[in-house]
Parts: sequence; structure tokens; C-alpha cells
Amino acid sequence: MPSRRHVLAGAAVALAAPGSLRAQGAWPGDRPIQIIVPFPPGGGTDINLRAMVPHLERHLPGARFVVMNRPGAGAEIGYTAAAQAAPDGTTIGTVITPSLQTITIERQPRYRLEDFSYIGTIVEDPGGFFVAPDSPLRSVADLVASARENPGAIAVGTAGIGSDDHLLMIALERAAGIRLNHVPFAGQAPAVTALVGGHIQLSSMNMGESVALMREGRVRALASAGPRRFPLTPEVPTFREQGFPLDTGVVRSLVVPAATPEPIRRRLEEVVAAVMRDPAWTAEAERLFIPLRYRTAEETRALVFREAEALRALWRERPWTDR
Repeated sequence: MPSRRHVLAGAAVALAAPGSLRAQGAWPGDRPIQIIVPFPPGGGTDINLRAMVPHLERHLPGARFVVMNRPGAGAEIGYTAAAQAAPDGTTIGTVITPSLQTITIERQPRYRLEDFSYIGTIVEDPGGFFVAPDSPLRSVADLVASARENPGAIAVGTAGIGSDDHLLMIALERAAGIRLNHVPFAGQAPAVTALVGGHIQLSSMNMGESVALMREGRVRALASAGPRRFPLTPEVPTFREQGFPLDTGVVRSLVVPAATPEPIRRRLEEVVAAVMRDPAWTAEAERLFIPLRYRTAEETRALVFREAEALRALWRERPWTDR
């Protein structure tokens, strides 16, 4: 029986000559490559990765990709599964800044930022505040006034404690001197259900993954984060325009376990870069309102660790687990 060393050496040889991958039975071979999404089906991250799969397969001939949803604990379950997967090129993880970092600050999970090799960034999506279509809240000013009259009465749904959605809520609380009622959910889909059903008054979500909901008339946006209006929703004013210069959002990146052999990791980096340049994928992403943003492996790693330092500083000033 071949040793692990021989198997990995075979993978390296095959990657050096891509045309012989299937002929030699090496990676990716017949084994599916699973992409772990740390949220339930139906949310923005899930839709993003499922739409991307055919394009990944086109740029890695012979490979078959399968999306695996591993929700729970604010994405910690999915991150841990990706970090602890066999480093053989058959598992790719989806990680989200800032929740990847905030989890390691809040508690001691079974992963570290150093447990991943960063393949590249694929999406950058600003945050926003949303209400039900019939909500009496028409602006951020209305929200702030209501929160001041009834401290803690406005329930705000987010994708979890320490998520970018939660941090946006905290940022407005600090800027406006108000107190809101945080209601964490396991992803966007259940938060939308609660909002439409009248169980919460406000949902903090990302703009790109909410465009379809807005156009279907299921939710209404009060404001978007960032220095300028989100290109796909130019009718929605920014928090900055309404007196609160908030700039919180989400960055989605792809990773593999840190011990993944360099030839496999490099090949995956090339595949992701090729997909992100592919007009077919960019057109599909535009149709699905996915705000693409590519960063190289090196740029992604630098971003992850830079944001971790900024979040640690915020934690020392205002820990976010109390509510």
C-alpha cells in the first residue's frame, strides 16, 4: 500500500503536468472536492458558492465540487471542519471576515487563523439595515428616535454574535448613543423569515445578498454602510449621508488546511484567480447580485491578520458578547 509521502509526491508530479491528472489517477481524480459553507442553505454565502461551482469545475478539468453546509456556533463549526480536514486537496473552506477572527477573540475555538492557507478573496459586501415593507421606520433618524424613546425594545436580527451584521449594529449604538436588542440567527435566511413574520423589527444584513429581497418587495433598506452608495442599490442612502459614517461589511475568502501540499494549493490559487477573471462568472455574479472582489492569496492572508489586530483593539474597548 503506498505511503502518504508517495501519494503526495504523485500529486505534485500530476500538478506539474495538468494534462496527465486523470490519466495518472492523481488529485483531483475521482474524489469530489467539498466546499464547506459555514451557514445554512439559502443565504448569500451559500448562493455565492453554489453558483461558482460550475466555473471552478470548468477551470479544473476532471474535478467535481460539492457544497457542504456546516452551520452552527456563529460559523465556528464550519471553520473548524475546514481547519481539521485532511490536507489532501479534497476540502476547501469558506471563511468570513470578520467572524473568522471574532470567534478566536471571544473564545478558544478548535482552530487558529494559522491553521489555514488562504487561497483568495472572492466577495466584499457592505452591510445594511433592513425593515419589513410596512415598517413605520423610514430612515436611520426614525430608528434612532424610536430607540431613544424605547431603549432595548427594537429587536435586530443578525447572522450571529461577532458577525459583521452584529458589529454594524454595535457601531450604530455607539455612534448614536442608543441601545438595541440583539437577536442572533444561524445565517441570513432565518433572520429574513423572522423579519417578514414580524418577530423582529430590523435585520442587519449585507447589501449584495439582499438585492433580490428588495426587488421582490420582501424587505426595505434603511441604509448601507461604506463611503458611497452600493452600486446595485443606488437608491439606498448610506449611513454616512444620514449622519453616521459607518463602514462595516463582509469579506468572503477561500482556504484549505495549512498542511495542504504546495502544488495543490498553488493550483487552487490559479483556478480561483482564473474564475475571478472569467467573463462567464462575472456575468453570472452580476445576474445574482454577488459583489465580486478578488484578492490574491498573499493579499487575503494579510487582510485576515490585519483585521484580527483591529478587532482585538475593538474587543478591549467594547466586548461584543454581552448582548
